[in-house]
Amino acid sequence: MATSEDLEDLPGVGPATAEKLRDNGFESFQGVAVASPGELSNTADIGESSASDIVQAAREAADIGGFESGSTVLERREQIGKLSWGVDEVDDLLGGGVETQSITEVYGEFGAGKSQVTHQLAVNVQLPADHGGLEGSAIFVDSEDTFRPERIDDMVRGLPEDTIQALLDQRDIEGSPGDDETMEALLESVLDKIHVAKAFNSNHQILLAEKAQELASDSQDDEFPVRLLCVDSLTAHFRAEYVGRGQLADRQQKLNKHLHDLMRIGDLYNTAVLVTNQVASNPDSFFGDPTQPIGGNILGHTSTFRMYLRKSKDEKRIVRLVDAPNLPDGEAVMTVTQDGLKAE
Repeated sequence: MATSEDLEDLPGVGPATAEKLRDNGFESFQGVAVASPGELSNTADIGESSASDIVQAAREAADIGGFESGSTVLERREQIGKLSWGVDEVDDLLGGGVETQSITEVYGEFGAGKSQVTHQLAVNVQLPADHGGLEGSAIFVDSEDTFRPERIDDMVRGLPEDTIQALLDQRDIEGSPGDDETMEALLESVLDKIHVAKAFNSNHQILLAEKAQELASDSQDDEFPVRLLCVDSLTAHFRAEYVGRGQLADRQQKLNKHLHDLMRIGDLYNTAVLVTNQVASNPDSFFGDPTQPIGGNILGHTSTFRMYLRKSKDEKRIVRLVDAPNLPDGEAVMTVTQDGLKAE
């Protein structure tokens, strides 16, 4: 990670400007390079022309912004991690799991299991790589008061015994999976690596995305760097605060900016971004499922992967891959149990 002295090497960036940039999460050349001049101008209180020169210099210093060969892109994509759902059929649908450096959207009606997915992945991201995890920590932005530590407890205890043992070995916790004191120590360790913040409105949610970038940046040299960012749900506050067609443009513009803030975290810190989304019923639909996600084309185009959760009989849930850049559409079946997400 670049220091403030590095930022001062950019033209027009003195100690005071570098401090402002660092305080707002721009701690490296790459972070400055992917910002817009307008954003940098507002952040550092400088003219937009000067901000444009700073961004251009950062792009040259970070060696980004130009063209590269397809083989170079392929080589870079080999760094992308895959986070397992813990359900083989769903992982196969996603080509191995939830990708880092991408936004995965999960939408569905109430009770479909969206929050169950966020809780399960907040546990799974901490697992060793050979058990489907990314050996990292999670950030959980909670806009609907859905996060429950008790549910994390259920899911940790519901892991296969060999996976629990791998977690114990990973954290140097002595004891066996069947021992209550050992499991309590493991649960505390898992919860310590889930950073939770409750968003009270859309502006606060946007602020938390900025704070999440700082946390992700600061964690990169830690034993468990941030590898998952969950927002549950992405659209709840926007839907409540911007009512009617007259405010639709403002809502979409604000949502678009928020999504790009989340995307930047994924790109800069090799983090998987998972957002849940609410749905509405389309009254004009006479055939098929009338359910459609909130957020319109802005969210549809920004999400790398779109997944639709649908209730089925009892504990069963249908997981449908609606959109992906490199995968065919398809469906998988899973169950939501007391122990977490499981195969049918």
